[in-house]
Amino acid sequence: MSIVIGILEEGLIYAVMALGLYITYKILDFPDLSVDGTFPMGAAVTAALILKGIHPALTLVLAFLAGAAAGCATGLIHVKLKVRDLLSGIIVMTALYSVNLRIAGRANVPLFSKESIFNNALPAKLPDGLAPYSAILILLVIVAFCKICLDLFLKTRAGYLLRAAGDNEVLVTSLAKDKGAVKILGLALANGFVALAGAIYGQKTGYFEISSGTGVMVMGLASVIIGTKLFQRISFVKATTAVIFGTIIYKACIAAAISLGMAPSDLKLITAALFLVILVVTSRKERRVKIHA
Repeated sequence: MSIVIGILEEGLIYAVMALGLYITYKILDFPDLSVDGTFPMGAAVTAALILKGIHPALTLVLAFLAGAAAGCATGLIHVKLKVRDLLSGIIVMTALYSVNLRIAGRANVPLFSKESIFNNALPAKLPDGLAPYSAILILLVIVAFCKICLDLFLKTRAGYLLRAAGDNEVLVTSLAKDKGAVKILGLALANGFVALAGAIYGQKTGYFEISSGTGVMVMGLASVIIGTKLFQRISFVKATTAVIFGTIIYKACIAAAISLGMAPSDLKLITAALFLVILVVTSRKERRVKIHA
C-alpha cells in the first residue's frame, strides 16, 4: 500500500507538470527545454517565500507567476529575437540555473520544520481513516483545479487561437491575430504549470534542490505520450485527463522497474530507456496506420 500511495503522490505532482508539457508538445508543437529550469524555479520561489513567513498556499500562486514569466522570456527570445525554438529554451534553461540560486540563496534549502500545504492542521481534522491519504486528497484537489482551468481556457477564443497556432499559423494570421503573442501566451501557461509542480514538489519533499529539474522534460513528454496514445480511442476521456493518467502509469512503470532490482541511482537510466521504448513503439504504430491508409 505504501508503494501505491507513493506512486499516486508522485504521479499527481508530476501530472501538473505534464499538463504544461501537453501545451507545448501537443498544442504548440514547441520543444521547450526551459521547463528543466522552471521546475526547480517553482521550488526555489516557494522555499524562499516560506522561509520569509509567506503562507504556503500563496507561494504556489507566486511560483506559477514566476514560471509564467520565465515562459514569456522563452517566447520573447523566440518570437522577437527570431531565435530557434529549441535554442530559446536552452538559453532560458541555462539562465534559470543562476536565477534559481539567486532566489533560493543556495543550492539546497531544507523546509522540514516549516509549515506547508501538506504539513498543517488539515490532516488532524480528517477522519482517522482518511488521515494517511491527506496528501493524495490535497493533490487531487490541486490537479483537478488545474485540469478544469486548462479545459475551460482551451474552450475560450484564446484557447482556440492557441490550438490554431500549433496546427496552422496561417489561420491565426488570417484572423488578424499575432501568432507570436499567442505562442508567448502558451509558453507562459505551460511554464506556469511546470513551476507550480516544482513548488508542490518542494513542499512535499521538504526541500529545494537546484538539480531537481534535470530530466523533467523527458519525464513530462513520456507521460504525455503514454496518456494520449493509450486513451486516444476512448472518446469520453479528454486529453488533459489522459495526460494525468499517463503520468501515474509512467510513475508505476518506474516503481515496477526499481522493485525488480534496479537501483534508485539508475532512475535516470530507467527514465531514458522507458522514454525510448515509448517513442519506438508509438512511431511504429503511426507508420502502420499510414501504410494501411
